[in-house]
Amino acid sequence: MAESAVRDSPRGVLLDVVVTPNAPRSEVRGIDPWRHAIQVRVGARAQNGKANEELVRFVSDRLGVPAPSVRILAGATSRRKTLAVAGLGRDEVLRRLLPERA
Repeated sequence: MAESAVRDSPRGVLLDVVVTPNAPRSEVRGIDPWRHAIQVRVGARAQNGKANEELVRFVSDRLGVPAPSVRILAGATSRRKTLAVAGLGRDEVLRRLLPERA
């Protein structure tokens, strides 16, 4: 399942995520088997780009890369987004983002 949600591309590693804003805390909830995406909850509201900012900050912290290495490529106004991560390979992204799957 993670194979379709996390994949290599010329732009870096692409992550398909489904974001739930306004959560008590930011966390990775696992893989959504129906959407073939990683479920991420963020502790920010979906107003004025705050949830997107928190998503990028959270994912970059979790992966141990600088925030500019994580970009939203698609879905900026949707719960379903595609992120690009530069500087890490697919296997390393999976290991850091979903350690229980490694």
